Amino acid sequence: MNEIITKVIVQEALAISKIPVNDEYNKALEFIYQRVHKKKGKLVTSGMGKAGQIARNIATTFSSTGTPSVFLHPSDSQHGDLGVIQENDVLLLISNSGKTREILELVELANKLCIGLPLIVISGNPKTGLAKMADAFLYTGNPDEVCPLGLTPSTSTTTMTVIGDALVVAMMIKIGFTNEDYAKRHHGGYLGEKSRQQANNNK
Repeated sequence: MNEIITKVIVQEALAISKIPVNDEYNKALEFIYQRVHKKKGKLVTSGMGKAGQIARNIATTFSSTGTPSVFLHPSDSQHGDLGVIQENDVLLLISNSGKTREILELVELANKLCIGLPLIVISGNPKTGLAKMADAFLYTGNPDEVCPLGLTPSTSTTTMTVIGDALVVAMMIKIGFTNEDYAKRHHGGYLGEKSRQQANNNK
């Protein structure tokens, strides 16, 4: 089994190393910076299933590092939760196939509520309608899943997570996010204590 586990780790690491990095990242970051940090909007992330779990993680990580963000479940958006969207927001949508029905419907509904919201898409398919609608398209590289059936989201969700982390870290640097800023958002737990200690050491 150790051989299998090693193979999985190596394959996922290889997939990460092959994520294309281009100017689409700069576009995405500028949309977030201008809308959230300059116009006081927020980042709204969404995805279905496993992609939705990644979208939720991206939202909470952004919020904890100085960029207000919320996760909007695409199905719940059709039952009133769409109201969380405001005119200065940015949408970050995740769909490996680029064909997720609920995500496509969310784009349509959001555009009726607030026309012209910037759309950032993380996907493994650059040829879909969702990709073509994107103002910034972040391609996962469409890696093969390590699942022996080739079905279970695994390698694809790993690349999605890394892309989200890259955006978070780049934005932290862009806005000059500090230990003191971090401490204000993390009162409890180990990270709260550590961030306060680091903030005090920097004074």
